[in-house]
Amino acid sequence: ICAPDTTTCQTIDHVVVDTGSVGLRILASVLNPGMIAALPQQKDDSANPVAECLAFVDGYAFGSVRFVDFKIGGEAVANMPMQIIGDGDRFAAVPASCSAGGGTRLAAVKDIGGNGILGIGVTTTDCGTRCTVTGGSPAAAYYDCPPTGCVNIIARAATTIAPFQQLPNPVAAMAVDNNGSIISLPAVPDSGARTLTGTLYFGIGTQTNNALGAATVVTTSSSAAGSAGLFTVVYKAASLTNSFIDSGSNSYFFTDSAITACADTNLKGYYCPPTPLSLALVIQGRNGTNATVALPLFDAKPLLLGANAAVPGIGADPTATASLKPVPRSFDLGLPFFFGRNVYIGIEGRAAGTATGPFFAF
Repeated sequence: ICAPDTTTCQTIDHVVVDTGSVGLRILASVLNPGMIAALPQQKDDSANPVAECLAFVDGYAFGSVRFVDFKIGGEAVANMPMQIIGDGDRFAAVPASCSAGGGTRLAAVKDIGGNGILGIGVTTTDCGTRCTVTGGSPAAAYYDCPPTGCVNIIARAATTIAPFQQLPNPVAAMAVDNNGSIISLPAVPDSGARTLTGTLYFGIGTQTNNALGAATVVTTSSSAAGSAGLFTVVYKAASLTNSFIDSGSNSYFFTDSAITACADTNLKGYYCPPTPLSLALVIQGRNGTNATVALPLFDAKPLLLGANAAVPGIGADPTATASLKPVPRSFDLGLPFFFGRNVYIGIEGRAAGTATGPFFAF
């Protein structure tokens, strides 16, 4: 990232790639002081700086909105708004309406597992029409921040070209290769792996190396339905209508009282089946497409307490962990779902071959 039209730049490593959110968010603690000072603040019609609160399943992130020239993998977006999580000064105090949703404040590397979040989900902006009116939405809200602090929730336009107001999906804001992305990760041994190297492709069907091919396309709910990116998972005869694919979740999150829970108090909520299980799921798209998948589920204890960073097929019950805010009637297909697959993320309203987003494909 660079301060717009300058050579004041900083390369940020260890950024979480998240298909469950949208927008670039970097922790203030990992930015050089000079870098933060060089980034122009987004301001509202009253010339006050703007901040954002975004809710995640495990908490919320609050911080200022600033402009950067963004570069990744040969792609670039000029003058793009991003969030600085945990920014100081007038942004230090979190508004009560932001923290009221519950969960933990995400403000440090240990909270998010990285130096920032690259949200490349299925929408073009992080809040869409829900934030184009004063009051925001339960998931995201933009704040007017005079010197006395951030209190009032304001409206922000949803555009993917400059001048931006809401945080855009960085992929949707690219000049080309802007209809989606592909995450390609190799399979992981049952015992896990210390490291894993994959590829993030920008665009679907826009280059010779990002064709949709014969992947099964599962369309999702749209922004007009109130929340984009959701589909149905049928698991043990239950129709979980708010299910989603989320690379930002380290495990599968679902509720099944028949699976043995871990006895270790440090692993509260995780599943520890005495022998590996095969979970039979049917993923149902809004387009009527059904995809049958079998997911392995292993004892979480040896995998989580071991030295490997990439761990396959572990799951947890989100209702058993106080720090989580579970999505009702959902099956969260977290990062283990990506192992050994190419997963396509089609952006809402953008055509990708014969498919149009929002969709996932695999």
